[in-house]
Amino acid sequence: MDEQGKRIKEYVEAHRQEIIGDLVELTKAQSPTTCKELADACGQKIRELVKERVGIDGTIYPQEKRGDHMSFTLGEQKEQILMLAHFDTVWDKDALPLKQEGDVLYGPGAYDMKAGLVSAIWAMKICKELELPLHKRLCLLCNSDEEVGSGTSQALIEEKAKESAAALCLEPSQGQTGNLKTARKGTGKYVVTVHGRAAHAGNEPEKGVSALEEAARIILFLHSLTDLEKGTTVNVGVTHGGTRANIVAAQAEMEIDVRTWTMEEAQRIDGIIKGLKPSREGITLEVEGDIGRPALEFTPQNQQLFALAQKTAEEMGLSVEGAFVGGGSDGNFTSALGVPTLDGLGAVGQGAHAQHEQVQLSAWLERVALLAQLVTRI
Repeated sequence: MDEQGKRIKEYVEAHRQEIIGDLVELTKAQSPTTCKELADACGQKIRELVKERVGIDGTIYPQEKRGDHMSFTLGEQKEQILMLAHFDTVWDKDALPLKQEGDVLYGPGAYDMKAGLVSAIWAMKICKELELPLHKRLCLLCNSDEEVGSGTSQALIEEKAKESAAALCLEPSQGQTGNLKTARKGTGKYVVTVHGRAAHAGNEPEKGVSALEEAARIILFLHSLTDLEKGTTVNVGVTHGGTRANIVAAQAEMEIDVRTWTMEEAQRIDGIIKGLKPSREGITLEVEGDIGRPALEFTPQNQQLFALAQKTAEEMGLSVEGAFVGGGSDGNFTSALGVPTLDGLGAVGQGAHAQHEQVQLSAWLERVALLAQLVTRI
């Protein structure tokens, strides 16, 4: 380990309780995506924390229905490293207790992903206080709607990404393995509505055209598109239709989730779904939806960034591997623009979106030190 790495590790250890305390405070500031009031209160807490720790003010991007997004910039270098950290969670207020048991912290959003946000703040603080040589300015972007697809923040993420030489996504690592996330599936969401013709199921069934029967045919077809070897999944997760058992169903609706490893495959499936045709006269179809997050592919530039992170980790006495994971993140957007992107640099732990959500504190603090070292290497 070089002298700088030693200084960073010693600094993190000396401030261990303060770093953990910041995570506790941010986890207490519950911020479900669906509650603007709570999300904005958490956002205020983040701004206060960045001001206290790093001494800089943020830029606020007001939102009508979601929490306001924010960005914070350290340094005046020409090029930029973008650090992505959402602060919304999937948990309603008071859905999970906050508690610490030894080296493990439990709480709503602690793992996914307020620990990553705290990592970014402290990496900035470390660089500033230790006067570490930064080749690029650091921009921390905090958004409030990642858990529902980043609909109001995608354009902002892409705008900041276009100004950046690299993007580091502070989502948690691959569970307790600590693996960094080098590829993520892309996602697509669709709703198919089937219109048929109602009739009395007993007296005049021949006059009806069943939307549910057509929906059943479509569901079987869509599920046949799943190719596990290729990593493509097409899942009709919600469906409903009809009004009464003795009426031929006049309408049915289905909600579809699509996951693919490449944009090319996403576009192929997108074309199939949007090209669905009725199988019989009397049926009409409406298809809504689109490709959501593009896949985060393990491109050559992403491979280079991962190799740098792996080498930096080795210098810090850590061993990290890469992993391909199914869920999407905001890193998908930056990678699709050709910006070198690496994900999973946040907490080590487990239980994202689960009752046992938790952060392994000592392992996470090692990642705080790794992040601080990594940003000086890019």
